Amino acid sequence: MVPVTYARIELSAGGVIYRQGAAGPEVLLIKDSYGNWGFPKGHVETEETHEEAALRESREEAGLLRLRLVGSLGMTDWYFRAQGNLVHKYCDYFLVEADPTEQAEPQVDEGIGACRWLQPEVALERVTYDNARQVLLAVWRFDARLFGPLIARGDDGGRRGRIE
Repeated sequence: MVPVTYARIELSAGGVIYRQGAAGPEVLLIKDSYGNWGFPKGHVETEETHEEAALRESREEAGLLRLRLVGSLGMTDWYFRAQGNLVHKYCDYFLVEADPTEQAEPQVDEGIGACRWLQPEVALERVTYDNARQVLLAVWRFDARLFGPLIARGDDGGRRGRIE
């Protein structure tokens, strides 16, 4: 008989932060302590909504204060092991608009190594994990006018996927 393994559930929230730059829209990516590029995210605290957590984590990890929540982009989930225990993590992502005059600063004490503003197509290639790439693609589905015609012309680099 195969033993049953239970996973601990973790809930997180994160932000896909964008701004209108001089050359068009830009997306903020952060480099985490493992050297991976993605979006600010973190645990939802007690008595905190997922929207509040996404804004808090975005402010903390990217050092941006003037942020506006635009809408929901959906949820990703994945499994990993932590200290020998199986964890099933869910992360709600939200589209967040930044003030274009603010400079991003990585939260070094939390292991954030860098913050980079990139054109959406470049960010799509730079993002490390496929589930984060799907979150970025969800921005085009949310409002294709924000980043231009990438999805409208069906060009997503062959990475069609789903996000719930």
